[in-house]
Amino acid sequence: MGKPQQSTAGWLSQFQIFEPGWQILMAHGLATGWIEWNGRRYEFVNAPAYGEKNWGGAFPTKWFWINCNCFDGEPDLALTAGGGRRQVIAWMESVAMVGIHYRGKFYEFVPWNARVRWKIHPWGKWQMWAQNDAYEVELIGTTTLPGTPLRAPTQEGLQFCCKDTMQGEVHLTLRERHSAKNILEATSSLCGLETGGSPWDEVWEYQTVPPLG
Repeated sequence: MGKPQQSTAGWLSQFQIFEPGWQILMAHGLATGWIEWNGRRYEFVNAPAYGEKNWGGAFPTKWFWINCNCFDGEPDLALTAGGGRRQVIAWMESVAMVGIHYRGKFYEFVPWNARVRWKIHPWGKWQMWAQNDAYEVELIGTTTLPGTPLRAPTQEGLQFCCKDTMQGEVHLTLRERHSAKNILEATSSLCGLETGGSPWDEVWEYQTVPPLG
């Protein structure tokens, strides 16, 4: 509240050089209303809410997503993380980020200020580690659920090329980098987990390596 808006992909995202574009609009909002599903009405008041926007011709050729704003015993905590292979003008790059809102402070781990490493299975397990000048984070998401197939935009139109669950398990640890002192350790069984794109037949491991102090 009261702070300037921030581009998820940095200031360069104001130019149409990334394909696709991605902007997190609301990491930890509150929603009140109702949904009717299969003849039953579900009402909710001040339920945790998340919103994002994607634009462009197609989703990344390969991507993953981790999101949670309903942690056990931590009402003021929201996590959004994700990564993918995206097109930048005429070349492809693999990028990822971790963003944490916790008790009025934003902890950001993005390609231009942090090392980001990930190990993502085609389905069932998501692992990420990130480190900037001051902090480091580790998160592990898991699920034994089969996931829900979803359509996503591709160069050939909408295709069933991803799946997700909103009932994943997640364990998040945030600590000071130099002292290794824990700032936060939290868990949830209401985590959004997603993988998408192709080909994805084996574990995807990668690390971005910008300079660190």
